[in-house]
Amino acid sequence: MRPSGRALDQMRSVTLEPGFAKHAEGSCLIRFGDTHVLCAATLEERVPPWLRGQGRGWVTAEYGMLPRATNSRTPREAAKGKQSGRTQEIQRLIGRSLRAVTDLEAMPDMQITVDCDVIQADGGTRTASITGAYVALHLALQKAVDRELIPAVPLIDQVAAVSCGLYQGAAVLDLDYLEDSAAEADTNFVLTGNGGIVEIQGTAEDYPFSRDQFMELMALAQSGINSLTALQRDILGIG
Repeated sequence: MRPSGRALDQMRSVTLEPGFAKHAEGSCLIRFGDTHVLCAATLEERVPPWLRGQGRGWVTAEYGMLPRATNSRTPREAAKGKQSGRTQEIQRLIGRSLRAVTDLEAMPDMQITVDCDVIQADGGTRTASITGAYVALHLALQKAVDRELIPAVPLIDQVAAVSCGLYQGAAVLDLDYLEDSAAEADTNFVLTGNGGIVEIQGTAEDYPFSRDQFMELMALAQSGINSLTALQRDILGIG
């Protein structure tokens, strides 16, 4: 029995609230159960210095967790003067995931930065961030189309992410904190709407897991991604 009482293949309740941040070109508040992340996309008509003159755009991301997103207060990283290795790893993952489905040559001399701020954490903050960041990115690119900066939204696919793991010997979908902290194996799957693999992160916590167990986790992840991309399409009104 899972701590939440969910079935092995049952995700937490997921909601996407687009346009949550008034001033951002694109934004989405995503809720994976008790994990809540605000994703806000900023559109700028410039690119990093190393991309100037190349006729390409850029999509990047930043990630952070508010001090009381967890049970105890976590000091702001700005107060420490540097980001943790975990923060850097997650924001690079978000950026890679978004760029994997973006035609950067179709948005020349334009940069979009998606800020993912965890308001409340209960496991799966990186997977929620990626899923919500796609919606924020799509909305920002649509704003660029509306402003006649580009002729069409330069997204070639959708992208979403979900966690799976082995909990008490069983493969389960979408781990919350109680499961994540006690899982025998923990994996994060970043997949596209068409089933392409962007990134898979997997770790055995107690003992190695088998190829058959991995394939079981992969099948669970694909079912979860199918649900998430369908929700994205519904929220964005795309086919």
